Amino acid sequence: MTDFDTRLADLGLSLPDAPAPAANYVPFVQSGAMLYVSGQICQDENGLILGKLGADLDTAAGAKAAERCALSLLAQVRAACGGDLSKLKRVVKLTGFVNSTPDFTEQPKVVNGASDLMVALLGDAGRHARSAVSAASLPLGVAVEIEGIFELS
Repeated sequence: MTDFDTRLADLGLSLPDAPAPAANYVPFVQSGAMLYVSGQICQDENGLILGKLGADLDTAAGAKAAERCALSLLAQVRAACGGDLSKLKRVVKLTGFVNSTPDFTEQPKVVNGASDLMVALLGDAGRHARSAVSAASLPLGVAVEIEGIFELS
């Protein structure tokens, strides 16, 4: 078991299968050592995590939704690496979109759910640049969508 797998298990989490694209795009594109992963929407074992932050969900629930996006991002990285996550050198940047009301201002705290998980699982290699922005709506009514840029060895 790798350090990554041990940390994942210690957190009581597992990587899902890499979600299939829902429209006319690919889940990831590799250019040289850089891997660009398409936006991953929040879903868990019960299905899509729906709702609007500031109306239907609180910040803590939004952070859990962002954590689920991070797991899907890592599942896409694993797929891009042929199942070998040891090829992941670092997380470069995450861009988080939070389905939120006009007066909701805690988008960064929501996206921390993904950022905190990346650092917990990958240590310093999980530290990244980031944006956390509000969206009036997201595909299928989900609460959070996050895209990522990763460096591979």
